[in-house]
Amino acid sequence: MATPDETDNLSPETIAADEEEAQAPHTADREPTPEEEAAAPTSVDPGVAEAYDEANKTGANVKGEGEI
Repeated sequence: MATPDETDNLSPETIAADEEEAQAPHTADREPTPEEEAAAPTSVDPGVAEAYDEANKTGANVKGEGEI
């Protein structure tokens, strides 16, 4: 739910539409077609995997302002 400061410039219709959309059921996209599945990569470049792991470790150890 938005705070009053966040809704000062919104019309009641916009607020109602946003609240209705927030309550609407959301479903997953369709399954991939056989062509899309065949075109999907089946392996990851080792350099990319290493960079991903390093970024995760860095993010997990953040201290200070950027900490979640």
